[in-house]
Amino acid sequence: MPAPIKIKKGLDIQLVGKAVKNIINILPQTYATKPIDFIGVFPKVLVSEGDEVRAGTPIYFDRKREQILFSSPVSGTVKEIRRGPKRLLMEIIIEAGNTLEYVDFGIADPIALTREQIIEKMLNSGIWPVIRQRPYSFIARPEENPRAIFISAFDTSPLAPDYNFIVEGEAKAFQLGIDALRKLTTGKIHLNVLDDTATSQVFLGTKGVQISRFTGPHPTGNISTQVSRIDPINKGDVIWYLRPQEVLMIGRLFLSGKYDATKIYALTGSMIRQPAYYKSLAGACIHDMVNNNTLEGNARYISGNVLTGTKIGQNGYAGFYDSQITVIPEGDYYEFLGWADPGLNKYSFYNQFLSRFFPTKKFSLDTNIHGGARAFVMTGKYEKVFPFDIFPMQLIKAIMIEDIDLMENLGIYEIDAEDFALIEFIETSKIEIQSIVRNGLNLLYKETT
Repeated sequence: MPAPIKIKKGLDIQLVGKAVKNIINILPQTYATKPIDFIGVFPKVLVSEGDEVRAGTPIYFDRKREQILFSSPVSGTVKEIRRGPKRLLMEIIIEAGNTLEYVDFGIADPIALTREQIIEKMLNSGIWPVIRQRPYSFIARPEENPRAIFISAFDTSPLAPDYNFIVEGEAKAFQLGIDALRKLTTGKIHLNVLDDTATSQVFLGTKGVQISRFTGPHPTGNISTQVSRIDPINKGDVIWYLRPQEVLMIGRLFLSGKYDATKIYALTGSMIRQPAYYKSLAGACIHDMVNNNTLEGNARYISGNVLTGTKIGQNGYAGFYDSQITVIPEGDYYEFLGWADPGLNKYSFYNQFLSRFFPTKKFSLDTNIHGGARAFVMTGKYEKVFPFDIFPMQLIKAIMIEDIDLMENLGIYEIDAEDFALIEFIETSKIEIQSIVRNGLNLLYKETT
């Protein structure tokens, strides 16, 4: 096997509250499918409040690509259709019934099917949205033939779930998912794993993939980092990507003929009394996970990790692509002369506190940004946590002035907003860099397609 690919630049943020490897089964009363989880989707609702649905029943579709359906993860009743400002469709809440009933899409062997038949089954079932493309991170276009498909089988973000643990016992479904994906590209299926003796045999024993081993700090687990080392994206290139649980959903469709949205979430964070893994369905309400399991105090509930996740409420719903729920203290306080504190329990990338003498210490960080927006100045620090052959400061400024040609020349096709999360974390100017990058990608798509 080839030597592991070593990523030297990055930053591992050691936090308190990693989930212990214990799975708790829960069946919340309500679930949600959230159109805002999908970039570039303009939803058209197919159901009304009070309608009865089964798992796999289409709930809405994309107005611009009507063949892309989004299905209910559970059987029950459409409880509420929530809209935001300007009638933006936020969530469709489904109240679970007493039994879980499925739409039958038929058992099939993907090896015996054509590409068109596989795509049709995935589209009709509503599973197709699990596949996303780069650049832009939109839902993949079924009519395209991607250059390759990438699966990152590990996550290096703070308190990330362990996919080796999550896929345990799921070898058959995972292999069927890979068999289906193999029909969707004439290129390679890249399965990227952490260079670790604990790597699951579910991954190592998978057939029809090219396995690459990686080692290094966050963001080594990001798709962009892996693609940049294996097969960099240039203008006009398209690759597709997934995470292991999404491959399992595809595999279960062919194994059982059902839209089986079973998902395992890692409940993490310093505000959680007993961090653990919870088995439920996609879009689950997190109330049953956090109820009586949260320390006293004002908490921030996040679907995803602390760097790139989305703020939700205590009764909020997990995001479609998320396998992690994080709960940390809310930073709703003012700090007088905080810079004068010796900082034994404070984290600083710039080593300005005494905590720098304890490199293995784990921290309980909150959401306080310790200051307000200020001048956006060159520090020379971005490159220490940014493992790409790209000038990050120059690219950010090119996006801010909306210079399309300069954005392209500086490598915007290679990255996504999540790749700038560490830069945003260490940024002294307190600027929301991920939002800037996302707006730049949206602008690029609008102006060049």
